[in-house]
Parts: sequence; C-alpha cells; structure tokens
Amino acid sequence: MDGGADEVVAPAAPAGPPHPLDWKFSQVFGERAAGEEVQEVDIISAIEFDKSGDHLATGDRGGRVVLFERTDAKDHGGSRRDLESMDYSIGRHPEFRYKTEFQSHEPEFDYLKSLEIEEKINKIRWCQTANSALFLLSTNDKTIKFWKVQEKKVKKIAEMNVDPSKNMGNGCIASSSNSNSPRPSLSNGGSPDRSCNYPSNDFSFPPGGIPSLRLPVVVSNHESSLVARCRRVYAHAHDYHINSISNNSDGETFISADDLRINLWNLEISNQSFNIVDVKPANMEDLTEVITSAEFHPTHCNMLAYSSSKGSIRLVDLRQSALCDSHSKLFEEQEAPGSRSFFTEIIASISDIKFGNDGRYILSRDYMTLKLWDINMDSGPVATFQVHEYLRPKLCDLYENDSIFDKFECCLSGDGLRVATGSYSNLFRVFGCAPGSAEATTLEASKNPMRRQVPTPSRPSRSLGNSITRIGRRGAETPGVDANGNSFDFTTKLLHLAWHPTENSIACAAANSLYMYYA
Repeated sequence: MDGGADEVVAPAAPAGPPHPLDWKFSQVFGERAAGEEVQEVDIISAIEFDKSGDHLATGDRGGRVVLFERTDAKDHGGSRRDLESMDYSIGRHPEFRYKTEFQSHEPEFDYLKSLEIEEKINKIRWCQTANSALFLLSTNDKTIKFWKVQEKKVKKIAEMNVDPSKNMGNGCIASSSNSNSPRPSLSNGGSPDRSCNYPSNDFSFPPGGIPSLRLPVVVSNHESSLVARCRRVYAHAHDYHINSISNNSDGETFISADDLRINLWNLEISNQSFNIVDVKPANMEDLTEVITSAEFHPTHCNMLAYSSSKGSIRLVDLRQSALCDSHSKLFEEQEAPGSRSFFTEIIASISDIKFGNDGRYILSRDYMTLKLWDINMDSGPVATFQVHEYLRPKLCDLYENDSIFDKFECCLSGDGLRVATGSYSNLFRVFGCAPGSAEATTLEASKNPMRRQVPTPSRPSRSLGNSITRIGRRGAETPGVDANGNSFDFTTKLLHLAWHPTENSIACAAANSLYMYYA
C-alpha cells in the first residue's frame, strides 16, 4: 500500500473512568398512600431479574411470588432487528408490568421440634427457560420449591345439544330426525327448533333407538391464562434456616446453604442431596463462625464461594473432593491493630456475596462496607466502599435495637463498572469501581430519588497499585443525622435490590413497594 510504511499511528489516549450516572425514577408497584399502614405479609423479602432481564420476580413475607415482565421492547414491533430496520430508537429504559403471582409457601409447623416455619420467601433464583415456560426456585427457611409458569390456552365446552331455556340437570335427548339441512344454532350449540324429550316414568326410546347423538366437544379458543405449577419440592435437608440458593451454570444442579452446611441438588431429583460443605464442629461449643451466603461461579460449574460471619470468603473447587471442607482460596481482610472493639466481629459478618458476570470479581457486603475482591488476589479487597460510615458512633444504639444484625444485599452492574447496596431511611448507594472512578451516589427509594442529595466532597480516588484505599464520605455525626444532614430512620431499611443484567436499571424494595430506576 502506497505510503503505508511512512504512516505513524498515534498512541490512543488512556480512557478515563466512566462519568457518574444520572439516575431517574422509572416505575413503582405497590406504592403506599401517605399514612397507610404496611401489612407484615406484604413486605418484599427477595428480588431477582432473570438472565435476559425481561422478567423480574419478587417474594414477600406472606409466601407469595410476584412476576413482572418487560413491556417496552414489545410495544414497538418486537425484535431488535425489526426496530433497527425501521430506524427506530431503542434507547428507551426498561419498563415492566405485572404478569402473575402465586402462593409459593404456606406457614408450617414442625411437630418434632415444636417449631413454627414461617412462609417468608428468603431467596428466588431463575432457572433456564424451555418451550416458552418460565422456571424458578424459591425457598423459605426450610423448603425449596421448583416452579414452572406457563401460558395455557383456556379450554371450553362447546357444541352441546342442551336447550338453555330448559333447566334439566341431565341434559336432553335429541329428536330422531336426522335432517342434513342447516339449522340455526344457539351460542352453546343447542338448536332452537329441536324438541327435547325429557325422561320420565313412562318414557320409552323410539324404535331403532336414536340415530345420532351429538356429544359435547372441548375446544380451546384464543384466550390464555398463566398457570404456576410446583414441579418439585426439596425438603428435609436442612436443620438450620436456609440463607442462600444458587443455580449452577450447568443448568442441572443448584446449591442450598444454611448456617452450617451447603447441599448440592439435582433439579430433577428431590429426594436426595449431597452435603458438600459442613462446618459443624463435633462439639457445638467450639462453633466460632457460620455460613452466611453462598453462590456458584457464573461460568465454571465446579467452583462456588461462600461467606462467613467472621468476614471471610472461601472459594471451593468441587473437583478436589466430595466433601469440600478445605477451601482452594481464602479471602479476608486483616484487622488493623488496635481497632478491635465489642462490635468488630458483629459488623464484620458478611450478609451477601455476588459474583460479577465475568466471574473475576466477588462483591461482598458487611454491615458497614462493600468490598470488591479479585479471585486472583487473596491478600485483600481491591476496593472498599463505606456505605454509612456516619453510623459508626451509633453502633451501641444499633445493637440495642437489633438493627446491627440487618442483612443488606448487594449487586453489580452487568458491565462490572458499578456496585450498589442499600442502607437506612430507604436509601441506597451506587459506587463506581472502575480504576480512577470517584462515583458515589446516594439515592432514595421514592419518586424523586435525588431529593436527599446535597453537595458532598468527592470520594478519594484509589492509588494505581493494588493497595487498599478506604473510600467514603464522612458526614456530620450529630445524633439521628446522616452524611447529607438528613435525619435517618432505622425502621425504614432497604435490604433488597437487584441490577438489570444488561442495562443500567435497578429494582429495589422499600417495605411493600417495588421501585425501579434507570440511568
């Protein structure tokens, strides 16, 4: 090529961190009127998007599962290819509508242990779809259920030779005339000019019997209804409360975890499971930590991670042994000397862990912070985000009212550039975790998510190396006031939230209301 040797390509400038997102309110389901009292059974206890992001499931304390489906992609002619050929903008934010709901769990009573088992849904996980049917797992404290939700055509009885003007329970017997001429028919298939001979004591069949008998026919019309059917029940495998379920990438197995054990199940087999992790000591007095959360690796079917109440995360390889008591990697942060207090172990307990979509990073949430871990580096987290540092002086009050034991969930964006988690006063935080990002946004679960915002110092950026920088914003430490100078409320907590798998959209639960935001 002429002159090709003389061309000099300038080195590309290093891309800076992505700009902070501008979050906007999208939708709310189950919004409360001012002063309306929330029923305990209506409080949302689990949220989960499916892998495509086209469906969203929520579970509540009343044992119900509610499904929502995405509508914005369907409203304008279907597939993305169709929209591109029409030169139609596809930059709309996700919009969802109510699809269906069903009662997943009922309250039970364990007579052997004299223990009430509440119906509250602890976790929901979507399984692979098949033949346009949706499959999902839901669990309460003791029992996991596998659900199939499918549209079925409504079937009706038609072509009945019953005269609607007669109220005869056994129907009528058609006259023996068998003319082929067309006759007017009623809406239910009866013929208005056809006489009905009702059986009586002196009734007798005509000679030769009745030449034709028209039977009712079952027909399906264009109407359809959603039917949820419980395909399998996985019960009696946990002595302690189930805190996690997680699907394997192989599409065939899943795990369930309680305080001391993790069991491996096959979706098709409900009467047996394999115990793969057991941290129960021979003497319960020697118990020092419990399992708090567990999740399969998103792509490697042989790897899973579980967290503990001591703030550590263990990575397990199922190929090493049948009982995975020995971990392949241990992730924990060393305690700073002289920083130990009565609350140190309590607030170190990890309430939730999530793998990033690529499986390279694990996000963990303890009471005060979010930590991002690189599975190739077990010396410490690559980033630490302070969620509500202004509560540190209030730990004693939080311990007194049991708020210090609240279990907050966390989530990562599909591209892995941001993380999110909830706090008190129905607030949630979004942090940028790309190198050099200073994004740290506080949003409120309301129709005006930014109304609690006031200018605050930007977050210190991390150093270029792998050293850990504590990142956060310290606010006023007046009693009952948060970092932005607003009073906080321990009774309104945002525990559950989920990030759309492919778009910047977050669904979060504030009591019985489901709020959705986009950026």
